[in-house]
Amino acid sequence: MTVNPQDTLPRPANPVTPDTGVWLVGARGSVATTVITGCAALAAGLHPAAGLVTETPPFAGCGLPAPGRLVFGGHDVASTPLPKRAEELAAGGVLPHGLPAAVGAELAAADEEIRNGGPAPGEPYDEESLISSYAADIADFARRRNLARVVVVNVASTEPVAADDALPASSCYAAAALRAGCAYVNFTPSTGLHHPRLHEQAAAAGVPYAGRDGKTGQTLLRSVLAPMFLQRALEVRAWSGTNLLGGGDGANLAGDPAAAAAKNVGKERVLADSLGAGVDGEVHIDDVPALGDWKTAWDHVVFDGFLGTRMVLQTIWQGCDSALAAPLVLDLVRIVARAHEAGMTGPVPGLGFFFKDPDGGPPGLADQWRELLAVADRLRVPE
Repeated sequence: MTVNPQDTLPRPANPVTPDTGVWLVGARGSVATTVITGCAALAAGLHPAAGLVTETPPFAGCGLPAPGRLVFGGHDVASTPLPKRAEELAAGGVLPHGLPAAVGAELAAADEEIRNGGPAPGEPYDEESLISSYAADIADFARRRNLARVVVVNVASTEPVAADDALPASSCYAAAALRAGCAYVNFTPSTGLHHPRLHEQAAAAGVPYAGRDGKTGQTLLRSVLAPMFLQRALEVRAWSGTNLLGGGDGANLAGDPAAAAAKNVGKERVLADSLGAGVDGEVHIDDVPALGDWKTAWDHVVFDGFLGTRMVLQTIWQGCDSALAAPLVLDLVRIVARAHEAGMTGPVPGLGFFFKDPDGGPPGLADQWRELLAVADRLRVPE
């Protein structure tokens, strides 16, 4: 059954300053908690908008929803309240000390809008029941909060690649977004809207969507370096990488080789798209619980220079995935919400800048940036 978006999402009572809903799948995870806390901090003027592309001059005048006009809710199987989760992240150095208390009211309000998700790994489920339940939760959120529109964003843990025709959990959430008439962003490597059974529904839903797998660290660097080697006529012989991860993501990927393989697809795709086939090397993911929400990524690149001289480039990327991901999620929410308002449907062009495995476009970051600027021009509100 398909619900007409006009029947699901009410028109706002105040059309001048309508709020935009953000429905996070995995709403009590590290990324979601950082997104909600950071958005509240930006809205209150407590911190600058570092890492937020949509706050730079090219996006001025695009009519993007302001951080203070974003209303959060979501699904999660976790029970730790957002204020407590934010305090844990602050203790680990992910969030500034004192910030969770400063935006405690906003965190508590968002936590009140989180509904029980699922299913648990290995738990049997009925697709139609899940999709209907999820869509009803989203529609209820939009109705009660009198929202102009809702953007559903998947920031849950990576799931294995679907092995059969059944819809995995991420695809059930994506189908629920379509049914509720909502724009959709898949920030994870999980299947989401890419399941073959959802292709026709996505095309018919009349909403914009974007994905998949946010490009936050190691692959961001690869998307800059790989075109450099190609453009300088330096033949890459091998490109190997290692990720040391802590937190829930590290444990999940280390304990589930299929999920780790799904995450590595996007990391390797940028090399294949830029350099072609024939580059040796793999990416390995290791769980290091002591790192918490921090990660270290090493890359080892072997290439041939003039007269076949063998050379090596090594890079080390150390950072906090949640702090890298949160501004990208906010950027995507604001752009996709504005695209929805502008009547755009289907995959939003030019968003490969944000993704390892985008819905088309060039692989190099510089070319992706130019396409993103074209999107900004398209969304700009006429004076």
